Amino acid sequence: MFKLTLFALALAVASASTTANWLIFKSKHNKTYSGDEDVIRRYIWESNLKVIVEHNERYAQGLETYYLGENKYADMTHEEFVRTMNGLRVNRPLNPGNFVSGLLKNALPDSVDWRKEGYVTDIKDQGQCGSCWAFSTTGSLEGQHFKASKSLVSLSESNLVDCSQKFGNQGCNGGLMDQAFQYVIKNKGLDTEQSYPYKPEDRKCAFKTANVGATENSFKDVTSGSEDALQEAVATIGPISVAIDASHNSFQLYKGGIYNERQCSSTQLDHGVLAVGYGAEGNKDFWIVKNSWGKSWGEEGYIRMTRNKKNQCGIATMASYPIV
Repeated sequence: MFKLTLFALALAVASASTTANWLIFKSKHNKTYSGDEDVIRRYIWESNLKVIVEHNERYAQGLETYYLGENKYADMTHEEFVRTMNGLRVNRPLNPGNFVSGLLKNALPDSVDWRKEGYVTDIKDQGQCGSCWAFSTTGSLEGQHFKASKSLVSLSESNLVDCSQKFGNQGCNGGLMDQAFQYVIKNKGLDTEQSYPYKPEDRKCAFKTANVGATENSFKDVTSGSEDALQEAVATIGPISVAIDASHNSFQLYKGGIYNERQCSSTQLDHGVLAVGYGAEGNKDFWIVKNSWGKSWGEEGYIRMTRNKKNQCGIATMASYPIV
């Protein structure tokens, strides 16, 4: 009887602690639920916390190279998360690409980080809209515009979301970076973020020529599947738009370290991001990748993804950049 009483007390204490943490989570991330939805969301959150704890135990034992953590997406099922956030839509055959820098691999620097050179704007947040492709596009164009003008201008993702449907993009329902580059060329520019602020929704196109912040003449695809070619492009060109497989629970809950997801596909791509550099930690090579899920995700909004492991997650499968 005494043991049963202690067990019941322990459960009550654990439940109270979990309830307090659930309230803290909702307050921190401005979440408001009522009735049944609160119960469901809490259950999902608790399930994700279990995934985090189990994974991080393996990380502590040296069995994983990255760790997970609670973020604002921790109360979303993985299926819901992928459906909402991963908006890359591959609706045409891949271009094999033909990027050639003319440099030998051993002539490239061991590490590159374009953030330190002023090429990269602050971390942005796409919200619950499948507009990752637009953020990847603006990131690469922002970098090339800076390279040409020495002026870093934040460009409008909503300009792409609202106005590039004729090129195959579907706003918050997804798109492709190359199709967005085609729009910018045909449109003779892209408005600034300041003049055309981002909203995570599809709206009527409000582009104004007077507010153009950057233009491009063409774009180039990096040799598909070649991490060597992508390394050359990142080292010699600047931040490069890339597509990846981000369909795993580990990506949703990533917090830090070098992401090495063994189940990642190199062909089933669903998320557009920006490769802003590369490096190594000990004998572990990595890419520095800018995401568009806010600073509370990952390493202040970034992720280090494993490099030179057979194009893991397809980071070199669909890489491209604008020519300004």
